[in-house]
Amino acid sequence: MEVKKEIKILFWIIAIFAGVFFLPVSGETFTTAITAALDLAKWYAQEHIVLCLLPAFFIAGAIAVFINQGAILKYFGASAKKWLSYTFATVSGGLLAVCSCTILPLFSSIYKRGAGLGPAAVFLYSGPAFSILSIILTWRILGMEIGVARMIGAIGFSIIIGLAMAFIYRKEEKAKKEEQINFPTMPDKRPMWQTSFHFLTLVLILVFANWGAPSGEGCHGSSEGGNSLWYYIFTYKWHITGMLAIGLCYSLIKILKIKWFWVAVSAVVALVSAILAKSLVANPVFVPLVPMVVAIIALSAMTLFDKQNDDNRLWTISAWGFAKQILPLLAIGVVTAGFLLGSTHGSTSIAGVIPNHWIESAVGGNSLLSNFICSFIGAFMYFATLTEVPIVQGLMASGMGKGPALALLLAGPSLSLPSMLVMRSVMGNQKTIVFVALVVVTSTIAGFLYGTFF
Repeated sequence: MEVKKEIKILFWIIAIFAGVFFLPVSGETFTTAITAALDLAKWYAQEHIVLCLLPAFFIAGAIAVFINQGAILKYFGASAKKWLSYTFATVSGGLLAVCSCTILPLFSSIYKRGAGLGPAAVFLYSGPAFSILSIILTWRILGMEIGVARMIGAIGFSIIIGLAMAFIYRKEEKAKKEEQINFPTMPDKRPMWQTSFHFLTLVLILVFANWGAPSGEGCHGSSEGGNSLWYYIFTYKWHITGMLAIGLCYSLIKILKIKWFWVAVSAVVALVSAILAKSLVANPVFVPLVPMVVAIIALSAMTLFDKQNDDNRLWTISAWGFAKQILPLLAIGVVTAGFLLGSTHGSTSIAGVIPNHWIESAVGGNSLLSNFICSFIGAFMYFATLTEVPIVQGLMASGMGKGPALALLLAGPSLSLPSMLVMRSVMGNQKTIVFVALVVVTSTIAGFLYGTFF
């Protein structure tokens, strides 16, 4: 056993030494890939950490602390009725409108709380792949035909992937089901409507704070105008988010029983920071980040120093636990994805080690290979919420076939290299590999069939 361990250590030493020894640091491709990796990491930090991930961590913490485990088992548990658990997982995932990374703390929370592997996999896939916003944007920009195909494919394959995961690991699921049958019913600490109100307020703040522009410029881009309901909501999204913040203040005082004076002072400080940011911060994209950071710091302080209710303190501690687990892996994944596949966001396009023209030349037509390439590469690339649509639009203009385009729309948003690293820490290597393989295979088949018939 010791010999194997030492050989393994020797292997990694030789591999790392060889990698460093032969680094093509003088090559233009290598230096461009480094730039792409840093650019993608910078963009991710600016666009997604504060408004997307930090609220998601608090939502995951709320699931872990405030939601009765019996409720999780009722709707997501291995012993729950399949029609109920899979429907609930698909709908709840689709309503969130989050990216493949933001869904991770929520998935991790329900999975660790006893959710069955099948429903948890449905939730993990449907969150990024099937959101109402993404379907509408696909319909508007790429056409009704591919929009409907994406909707049907995302809903259908989320359930198929969940059922397949449950079937492959049916022995584990059976053991989990037997454990949950005898799970004692724990009384709720507060009425269900109060917990639901608090949780729903957090979710809606996440949704509206990240309501993308009609042009799909990411978490909080700009828009050139429009008269649609989508554009109207985008124009007033911070007013809506502010109203929801008032609802959260009510929840903190009336439901979590935090001192009203603390909440009032925190709200005033957050409001003042928003006013100051609007007048002092030059880049309008960064203006919302200031009050969000201030509000999160204030919320953390209020809950951590609340000595009347341990659950409030555990809420923030749980959110911090998810952040510690997920953020380092996401950082590694984002940098690696940028280095290999480049950085593409907004008007920026920087090639990685794998040249973009290789990808574009490989995804024309409608062969199984071209669909597989799109599904496979899309699975490793990182797409922010809604950005997959303009990217696919550009690729289709460069010659991408309709089938590969659908394959990319199904596989790309639902997976990414950063999300795979986090999934591995939650589910283990084998389940992660099986889940990724199912997504790639189903997306390939869907793209091929769509390209064949349409």
